[in-house]
Order: sequence, then structure tokens, then C-alpha cells
Amino acid sequence: YPTWKRTLLRRARDAQTKRFLKAQAIQRRLEEIDVTFPELEQQGIKLEKLLRDEDGTSAEQRTQWMNQLLYLVQKKNSLVSEESDLMIAAQELKLEEQQLQLDQQLRVYMNMEESLKTPEDRAAEKEILQQLLDVVNKRNVLIHIQEEKRLSEM
Repeated sequence: YPTWKRTLLRRARDAQTKRFLKAQAIQRRLEEIDVTFPELEQQGIKLEKLLRDEDGTSAEQRTQWMNQLLYLVQKKNSLVSEESDLMIAAQELKLEEQQLQLDQQLRVYMNMEESLKTPEDRAAEKEILQQLLDVVNKRNVLIHIQEEKRLSEM
């Protein structure tokens, strides 16, 4: 391979490795969140029981339990939001990988001499181009969702 092709191949491998590591990090965090949810649920259930069985407890103690319960709800809501962000990021990585694969397939057909293309080649090229446009549109929708979410949180 000429130097420029080796450089392109190395950059493609580096980008693929980076996407893989990001996907692994997302998966690990999602698993951590899945473990944390039941823990928060259990803590919330205990606090609710304490608040319902408040016979003989001081107002200060009830206020403390209520604050703890509100904190748990806030933490759970932030985890739900983070989980949503991670799911969007994972979907975006998947679409990015799909886009790169389709782009490579399309380049094969585009690099072919036009006079050598069969009708099947032209149809395949058109189909791949349509799939590529669909993937780009899906990525655009994800970006739009993230932007709307960011704006609503402000």
C-alpha cells in the first residue's frame, strides 16, 4: 500500500477502536445504572414505610426522612435521564458504524467504471445510497432529540 492508504487504514482502525471503547464504556455504565435502580427502590420503600409508621416520631425526624426520600427521587430521575442519554449515544454509535460500512460499500460501486457496471450493480448502488440516506436521517433525528432534551433541561 502507498503511504496515504496505510495512513487512512490506520486512522480507520483507530476510529473503530475508539468507537468500540466508547460502546464498552456506555455498556458498563448502563449495567451500573441497572444495579443502582433496585438499590434506590429498596431505600425508597424503607423510607416510605418509616413515614407511614410515624407513630411517636418527631417532626424533625419525619422531615429528615422526607428529605432523604426526595433526594432518592431526584437521584433516580437523574439516573433515568443519564440512561436515556446513554441509550441515544449507543444508538448513535451503531448508526455511525452502519454509515461507515455503507459508505465503504458505496465507494466500491462508485469507483467502478460506469461502462462496466451491470444493471444489478446500478440497482445495488442505488439501494446502498438510499440506505445511507436513511442512516444519516436517523442520526439527524437523534441529534435533534438530544438538542431538544438539552434545551428542555436548561
